[in-house]
Amino acid sequence: MELEQRMTELERRIAALEAADRTAPGTGEGDFWALEGLKEQLAELKAADGGVLFTGAVRLPTGERYDWQHGALTSDLLAYEWPDAAESFAALGHPVRLRLLREITGGRRTAAELAELDDIGTTGQIYHHLRQLTAAGWLHNTGRGRHEVPAGRVVPLLVALAAARP
Repeated sequence: MELEQRMTELERRIAALEAADRTAPGTGEGDFWALEGLKEQLAELKAADGGVLFTGAVRLPTGERYDWQHGALTSDLLAYEWPDAAESFAALGHPVRLRLLREITGGRRTAAELAELDDIGTTGQIYHHLRQLTAAGWLHNTGRGRHEVPAGRVVPLLVALAAARP
């Protein structure tokens, strides 16, 4: 009897491994593995109106690594005061600010380093843009005039950029 139980358990584990292989990203049949996982979570929460999930595993050119995910229920998002998000979106709505964010995630962290770039503006203009990004939470000052994108904003920033691409 013990051998039969062990065989049944092994068959169950093999089936689970094979199912995991089919749901790996880019394998065709299981391309919606994240979506299916979200649907399972929503079913457990009895969230009939659904939700959204964004996630990422990122390594920046500077070597920093970020593993991050965030989910929200549709009902919570629809009840949220959308105008409250305007400042955050507005901070991203300027081409120079987006360039500054790209350069900062790439390793240029000080205003002096940023001022060396072409077509970025004067030092005063750079500081103005850095203040706007900091006020909206897209940057923080790490001391000694250095700026970085906070860990909890790296993936959302990349998600916003991915959503904005045609």
